[in-house]
Amino acid sequence: MKRIGIVGAGRFGIALAESLAEKGADVLLIDQDRERVQEYSDLVAKAIEGDATNLHTLEDAGFKECDVVVIAIGDNLEGSVMATMNCKELAIEKVVAKADSDMHGKILKRVGADVVVYPNRDRAQKLAQTLMSKGSVDLFEISDGFSVAEIDVPAPLKDKTLAEAQVRNKYNVTVLCIRRLAEDPALPRLVIIPGAEEKILADDKLLVFGDNKAIDEIALEI
Repeated sequence: MKRIGIVGAGRFGIALAESLAEKGADVLLIDQDRERVQEYSDLVAKAIEGDATNLHTLEDAGFKECDVVVIAIGDNLEGSVMATMNCKELAIEKVVAKADSDMHGKILKRVGADVVVYPNRDRAQKLAQTLMSKGSVDLFEISDGFSVAEIDVPAPLKDKTLAEAQVRNKYNVTVLCIRRLAEDPALPRLVIIPGAEEKILADDKLLVFGDNKAIDEIALEI
């Protein structure tokens, strides 16, 4: 079971907590507002009243044991920056931070955020799906309901050609290209425009295009 920490019980933080809890995640939620913490204590595994800008508060709350922490307080620049820095200090593997502007996002990346998102409430479910996938899924929405995503190879596709895997027929997505490890791991991945007989290797990355629902479904098999 994935343990995911959420800093901030605002609209986005709660929408994300709800989606993650529905998907079976062990969710830790921290916020300074006692009433909101009490209101949503039954929704998550653990809800804590506390200040995430305090390193020891996060550590005592169990955030150090989280697989991922989402800093969902984008409207508080100073607070989100401090919370992000604290999470990196705790050596949390992946820190996702919500930003309200491009400049805010650049600052968060500078202080160590692994991923910066600019979501509204409607995007919380998509982020939850991404966080709960076994592999990595990077989404780039290009129009309403349609995205390009880079995904790890789902188990049913490994060591099959595109023709054998029937990706378009089974998953309703199109493989735009394959990013493959070079012989020298220090070099950038090779970009391959695949034909039908191109074999998909286990450690490939697939760049796929499709509607968001189809991408969510293929992500479940990673």
